[in-house]
Amino acid sequence: MKDEKNILDDDRVGRLLFKLALPAFVGMFVMTLYNIVNTIFIGRFVGPLGIAGLSIVFPVQMISMGIGHLMGMGGASLMSISFGSGNISRAEHALGNAVTGTFIASFILMVFGLAKMDFCLTVLGASKTILPYARDYMRIIMVGMFFQTFAMAFNSLIRAEGNARVPMTGMLAGAILNIILDAIFIIHLKMGVTGAALGTVVAQMTTVSYFIWYYFSDRSRLKFHMKYFIIDWKILKSILSIGVSAFVMSVAGSVSALFVNRLCLFYGGDIAVSAYGIINRIVMFAIMPGIVISQGLQPIIGFNYGAGRHGRILKALKIAIAVSTAFCVAAFIFLELFPHVFIGIFTDDAELIALTSHAIRRIMATAYLIGFIIMGSTVFQAIGRPVQAFVTATARSTLFLIPLILILPRFIEMDGIWWSFPVAEVFTTCLTMTLFARQIMIFRKADSKEKSGSL
Repeated sequence: MKDEKNILDDDRVGRLLFKLALPAFVGMFVMTLYNIVNTIFIGRFVGPLGIAGLSIVFPVQMISMGIGHLMGMGGASLMSISFGSGNISRAEHALGNAVTGTFIASFILMVFGLAKMDFCLTVLGASKTILPYARDYMRIIMVGMFFQTFAMAFNSLIRAEGNARVPMTGMLAGAILNIILDAIFIIHLKMGVTGAALGTVVAQMTTVSYFIWYYFSDRSRLKFHMKYFIIDWKILKSILSIGVSAFVMSVAGSVSALFVNRLCLFYGGDIAVSAYGIINRIVMFAIMPGIVISQGLQPIIGFNYGAGRHGRILKALKIAIAVSTAFCVAAFIFLELFPHVFIGIFTDDAELIALTSHAIRRIMATAYLIGFIIMGSTVFQAIGRPVQAFVTATARSTLFLIPLILILPRFIEMDGIWWSFPVAEVFTTCLTMTLFARQIMIFRKADSKEKSGSL
């Protein structure tokens, strides 16, 4: 396997981007779908308070996903660059250290979450009526934290080899199993939010088992080596410096969700928390195409950057930005015109539908900018530029969204929460465009030199 031509070594970057992004799209579509189905089951068979409980726990899950992104994207970027320069040993070293780092960080989060559960849920904004639902859900989710974190990490690490089919298959299997288990646990056994959490953990365990099997088969270009599981601080530092932006972005998203939940409870009560829980699921689905395109783009940029082929990077970026923006424009149009159609899938509560429709129209007012923001952050992660990656990935939440959430509601109450999102996206776009334009100039100069040298 190691002697075969790397799939990333392809001049037709548009075709390659499609080839890598399509399986990622299918996999993430199904993964997002089972999160949505999870919420639908809770909304229909438990009620709005069940949805609110899931919304309260969501920031904790974002931190878990952030750890997976930290180790997965950091390791993937280092691996892609190593592939481009032909250094397979360094790629395997990055893989081993990423796995060890994921294990340690997941364990710490699990222990803390279980030990301080009620404290965490209260801080996250759970009212006395929401707390029992949130507690039942979080208890199971925290026990299975390893599987969620490793699923996210392996998803990026395997894709770094140019293999998008295995992550797709793993997520697909987990998603189908999760939907089946939700139906059994929530409807048949009437386990409520506990059943939803248990179904999620079992599905994630199945996905991670499949990913581990992949590395022990002959299908992977890389293998597990015990010596590479021992922490090499130089390798780990490189992984952390590249992946920290994705982690901080998840943590910042978790913190902003915390503030939104608490302010929703303050200004609108439990029903506003339920509305935000539904909006989270719909927005996740709406921006999914941009995310999967970035997942297909990252190994292409990393490989060609390591190989010194800047022209291919520019071509791939142009295609990725155009396609992701087109999807975001479509999401903007549908959610502005027909929000009730999507919200009605989760609940038949008229008051909740009205509030959620009002909110999502404001939150998605600048959705057409999100594709560019995602691609801008992906470029810096892929080429190992930690400072720029950190800034572009975290600015939306830390610099703009959180301050706006704290300020605007003082003047326009609930609408201030909803309008904070599009205003933050406008500011983030301006900042990303400034840094992105400078990097594009660097790529173009390098491309010119490559063409001059080949004449």
